[in-house]
Amino acid sequence: MTMAPSVSYSITVRLDVAEQGRAVSDITREVEHAGGVVTALDVTPGHHGKLRVDVTCAATDTTHAESLVAAMAAIPGVSVHKVSDRTFLLHLGGKIEMRSKVPLRNRDDLSMAYTPGVARVSMALAAKPEDARRLTVKRNTVAVVTDGSAVLGLGNVGPYAALPVMEGKAALFKRFADIDAWPLCLDTQDIDEIVRTVAAIAPGFGGINLEDISAPRCFEVERRLREQLDIPVFHDDQHGTAIVVLAALTNALRVVGKDLARVRIAMAGAGAAGTAVLKLLLAAGATDVIAVDDQGAVYQGRPGMGDSLSWIAGHTNTAGYTGDLAGAVKGADVFIGVSAPGVLAGEDVKTMNADAIVFALANPDPEVDPDVAREYASVVATGRSDYPNQINNVLAFPGVFRGLLDAQAVKVTDEMLVAAARALADVVAPEELGPDYIIPSVFHPDVASGVAAAVRNAAVADEKIGKL
Repeated sequence: MTMAPSVSYSITVRLDVAEQGRAVSDITREVEHAGGVVTALDVTPGHHGKLRVDVTCAATDTTHAESLVAAMAAIPGVSVHKVSDRTFLLHLGGKIEMRSKVPLRNRDDLSMAYTPGVARVSMALAAKPEDARRLTVKRNTVAVVTDGSAVLGLGNVGPYAALPVMEGKAALFKRFADIDAWPLCLDTQDIDEIVRTVAAIAPGFGGINLEDISAPRCFEVERRLREQLDIPVFHDDQHGTAIVVLAALTNALRVVGKDLARVRIAMAGAGAAGTAVLKLLLAAGATDVIAVDDQGAVYQGRPGMGDSLSWIAGHTNTAGYTGDLAGAVKGADVFIGVSAPGVLAGEDVKTMNADAIVFALANPDPEVDPDVAREYASVVATGRSDYPNQINNVLAFPGVFRGLLDAQAVKVTDEMLVAAARALADVVAPEELGPDYIIPSVFHPDVASGVAAAVRNAAVADEKIGKL
């Protein structure tokens, strides 16, 4: 699969060129000839008969970017003055900051915001701690917690490498749901220590977003924190992915005229995301699922299974299929991949039922080439932004937490997750729905608000049921 140039590898190259001649047009031609894409070109006067040219171009990776610079430098009359990586420039000094919501203009302001006036609020909270949601940042603040053990597709890169990713997550919370989130990158991968640390800082937050913690440890961390805390704990790699997959599948099934309760689903991947997707599909009404990991189909009695795989075996694959992924896909209506690149071939997709649905979500390289899958499947989705139907967690987690915080929820339930998925699916109007549009853009104005309202209503309903 050939990667297309991406803004993720965007560079700006400052060049000095001869004032006369064709150097400027040669620059664009050479970049495009080398496989890059020129996205901006600014020309300003230089010195001593030279022009200064800033060329911004997209490459496929770091090596490709270097080759584009070399191609420009090889043009007669052109010299490279400076090369800037735009992604690194964006991260200089971090991407988020804390700002005061109240003016601090004089002594009166200071006396109310801090000492001595703040002591009155502190004493009120000492007497009635539950008012912290009303009188502090707790009402609108989420901790984005990671141990750096499973960062994006990078693996176990540790807390420092995880920090820019968690900063980005916090920025998305603010942009899409006006939630104040803060990255907490823990320098430990011990389950007990992670749980103790998060429990200790929980009073300052209205919710916990667990992020990029490897399986199966993430299951234990989430379970124990949910048992201990009185605020919602949400592992986005699991539940955010599951919500968006269910929403997209809901609309894909509408496109092909099939019903979730009647289709056969083959899944590749039984880690954190795969398990959560499976559980939510079952909660929403799926009945016929076969899950496959790197050892083959998950079935009852398979040797060497831990608790998570044993649960999957007990709730899926009722026929006891014991073969590989290709066999599981044969005759299936839906394929969902949350596993590894290239595990499925186009010939495998060809063996699926008519009007097949393929969600190949491994990123950046999907389980099957999307272009090949389209030859045989009616609807194809990926985790990539350069194909239609991108399954992106940012469609879910801002709205989910907005709803949880607004409802002052103390937990997350399957009913809330299913409600979020259905609301997300319904953002796509019936007249808009089609094979290449089953999930809305992350910038659609109704995404976060629609998901938030559904989660808030489900949380309020859950609280009412709990009081009966």
